[in-house]
Amino acid sequence: MTLPTSRPIPTEPPEKIPPARRRQQQRLVLPREHDERNSLLKEVSHRATPSADFFVFALLSSLVMVAAMLLDSPALYVLVILLAPFMSPIIGMSLGAALGSARFFLRALISAIIGGTIFFLAGLLGGLAAQALPETTFQQITDHSVFSWPDLLLLSLGAGLTAFLLIRSKQRPLVTSIALAYELYLPLGMAGFGLTSGVQGLFPDGLIVFVVQMAWAVIIGSFVLTLMGFRPRKLAGFLAAGSMILIGLLAVMLLTGFGSGFFLPAPVAPQPNTPTPTLTLAPTETPTETPTPEPSPTPSLPPTFTPTLEPSPTATQTLTPEPTPIWARVSAATSDGANVREAPGYNTLILTTVLNGEIIQVLSEPTQQGGVYWVRIRNSAGIEGWVVQTLLVTATPAPNP
Repeated sequence: MTLPTSRPIPTEPPEKIPPARRRQQQRLVLPREHDERNSLLKEVSHRATPSADFFVFALLSSLVMVAAMLLDSPALYVLVILLAPFMSPIIGMSLGAALGSARFFLRALISAIIGGTIFFLAGLLGGLAAQALPETTFQQITDHSVFSWPDLLLLSLGAGLTAFLLIRSKQRPLVTSIALAYELYLPLGMAGFGLTSGVQGLFPDGLIVFVVQMAWAVIIGSFVLTLMGFRPRKLAGFLAAGSMILIGLLAVMLLTGFGSGFFLPAPVAPQPNTPTPTLTLAPTETPTETPTPEPSPTPSLPPTFTPTLEPSPTATQTLTPEPTPIWARVSAATSDGANVREAPGYNTLILTTVLNGEIIQVLSEPTQQGGVYWVRIRNSAGIEGWVVQTLLVTATPAPNP
């Protein structure tokens, strides 16, 4: 008697599979078979690993960023984002956290730090070049160096969609990666610019924004990958993944002060629509003289005794007049305002900027430096420094009615 031979069970054709089961198979992200699962993980990890193109495009984008900062051109900032590399290190850290692979996570973290260092050094170079420029207002720089809730929303959408599309599609999602580059590397470049240019409010604020938003992007990406089925298979992997996510959350909480630190102080920068404050100067008190009373007439006495009375001295109160403060209005014809420097001269440190139309107090007589007359001023925030005299128009005091 012969035994029946074992034959592989044929798979059911797609048209014979029940609709509910067919939809369940379509919803599966990771295949059930071990070989197919490993093949997909290998392919995804390859797309999430930075290549040489990442560093080349990071260098090219950072050089364009220097030109955008010096020219204060919004169009060049758009070009910076379009040339930015695919943010594979962020997705690589998210994948390492989801799978519990500390080695993969650290490798992606090192790549992200190297890319960020390129942008930071480019910002340092731009700040040094800005010292040699004449009076320039950097409006776009201040817009990319502070935190805002719309920026956090854009970062969350970019991280989540990039992680999702990296698994679903066979190509790298470059469009959604633009949001990551915009929210991560631009603040880092602004921090480097502020360190060497002296513009207040850029360093270390931009650096803190970069660290916090990178941690948040990794948390969002790992959460999306976990929902798609990328989970550790061993207990050690679960512990490693949980530890990395916990460290990221703690970093966000510590660096933001449990939410209060997100609102970093914005640097003093010209705002085109800021209303000009109207100042009414009080009249200076005029010293008054106290009249000296005349001596009373001498009474008539008998001729035998005629005394002579002398008037007693009367104290006269004298008020010392205070100098009338000189006020001026900022009026720069070729820019939106003027830079306030630590000392006269274009090569000195920039303390802050004042807007066109802003009322400031003039503290000194004009001083010539390098063929230009400078005056010492004090703005409404109490900051004192030197500005070019030709950029000011003396305000006429208006006494209260």
